[in-house]
Amino acid sequence: VQLQASGGGLVQTGGSLKLSCAPSRSILSITEMGWYRQAPEKGRELVAVIVAGGSSKYSDSVKDRFTISSDIAADTVYLQMNSLKPEDTAVYYCYLRYALSDYWGQGTQVTVSS
Repeated sequence: VQLQASGGGLVQTGGSLKLSCAPSRSILSITEMGWYRQAPEKGRELVAVIVAGGSSKYSDSVKDRFTISSDIAADTVYLQMNSLKPEDTAVYYCYLRYALSDYWGQGTQVTVSS
C-alpha cells in the first residue's frame, strides 16, 4: 500500500494549510489514520490521529489549531492547520494502520515563515 500526501507548502505565521493523504487502493477495515511530523534535528512526533469510529487525539502543541478529519468512502485523511507558527515547520508524514501493520506516506514539507 502506498500513501500519497499533498498540501504542504510555504506559509506565513498565522496562515493555514490543509494536508490530505490517501492510499493507492481502497482498503477495508482501516484501524486508524494520522499524521506525524519531523522537524530538522528532531525526532518524529505524533501530530494527530483519528481512529475507526471517529474519535481523535492531538498533541498538546497543535490542539485547538489543527483539525484531523477523514473521508471514509475515499479512505482519505485530512489535516487542517490553522494559526500556523514557525515551530510547526517540519516534514509531515501520514500513516494508516490496518491488519496490524502501519503504512507511511513519503512526507510533505510544511514551512512557516516568521
